[in-house]
Amino acid sequence: MRLLTLTEGTAPEVVALSSDEAEALGAAELAVVTRLPGSADWMVAAGTKVGVARVGALQVSIRPKVAIERLVFLMGYATKPTFWRDHSVLLDVDSDLPEALAHAFARLANKAIEQGLLQGYKTVDESLPVLRGRVRVADQISRRFGVGLPLEVTYDDFTTDIPENQILLAAVVRLLRMTGLSAGVRRALQRLRLKLTGVTELRRGDGVPTWQPTRLNTRYQPPLRLAELILAGDSFEQRVGDLDVSGFVFDMWKIYEDFVTIALKEALAPYGGSASMQHRMHLDRADQVLMKPDFLWTGRNGHQIVVDAKYKAEKPAGFPQADLYQMLAYCTVLGIPEGHLVYARGNEDAATHRVVGADVAITCHTLNLDAPPEDLLREVGALASRLAG
Repeated sequence: MRLLTLTEGTAPEVVALSSDEAEALGAAELAVVTRLPGSADWMVAAGTKVGVARVGALQVSIRPKVAIERLVFLMGYATKPTFWRDHSVLLDVDSDLPEALAHAFARLANKAIEQGLLQGYKTVDESLPVLRGRVRVADQISRRFGVGLPLEVTYDDFTTDIPENQILLAAVVRLLRMTGLSAGVRRALQRLRLKLTGVTELRRGDGVPTWQPTRLNTRYQPPLRLAELILAGDSFEQRVGDLDVSGFVFDMWKIYEDFVTIALKEALAPYGGSASMQHRMHLDRADQVLMKPDFLWTGRNGHQIVVDAKYKAEKPAGFPQADLYQMLAYCTVLGIPEGHLVYARGNEDAATHRVVGADVAITCHTLNLDAPPEDLLREVGALASRLAG
């Protein structure tokens, strides 16, 4: 197995690839691949996906430019701000993202179930030769046509086959399908899977079961929150040409966009008003050209703020101009005098552009993703205060 390690945001490197491997990397959007002029080699750079994938006999590891624990915080805060604001997960910062997630999950899950699997009541519909619970009269008549046995009954069963354990098992199964996990982590996951014997395994296409934090499942909550992040990753298996391509990756632009919009919503909540994510509107009067700004906030007095979160790499000379054109279109349709672009901090400071011939100002802000979580949230709070003011 050949190994290729890429780091997000670094310069392209020369890599010896077959044409099929280069095509598969590009088709799966795992990397940006360009033929080196006059050579059989390729220039390869990470795109905006991070994780691990296997392309034929080539294993590709794509590492984020931010620390792994910071990445997990961004993912977690976007799903459950109240939990991740006060909790952190210890991760092996020297490992690839899937390895670090798997190791942390196995540790947290084993700690959660060391006192035994959580049990709860589950409503069961079943056909039985004896009465248990209550008879479903309508089903008894429609299915049994008046025959006395078996009985169509409904009862509450006290069992380990509950959503909390099903989510843990689903995360174990997802992790075991990943490529590149170390033998030690894989053994820990296999042992965890054995401890969850008797729990129903989710089938492909099934949604993640819902659960509610309670006093009874307090010990389960850290691994459950991490399991939700694992299950939110893009696990795929496909065939490109003659090569099998599989992997487990996250889209960095989506992680960043979700974090910015949720963090802004939380920070603007004290000011009242309402927030809309991926707000649907149209550029033209015929409603043919759909537009969806990432975040639209409407204050109590009708004041509106439109924000787009941009994770994309910046040009050496400044922010991408296409983003400014896009924001100008948003402001024009909404009829508001200002728009805001929020970038991950790179090589540019915040800047405001006043549009010639239009009473519109577009401000580019930056967030330091390398800052500790409390400092990053403080930055978002200061940005929200500026926007609301």
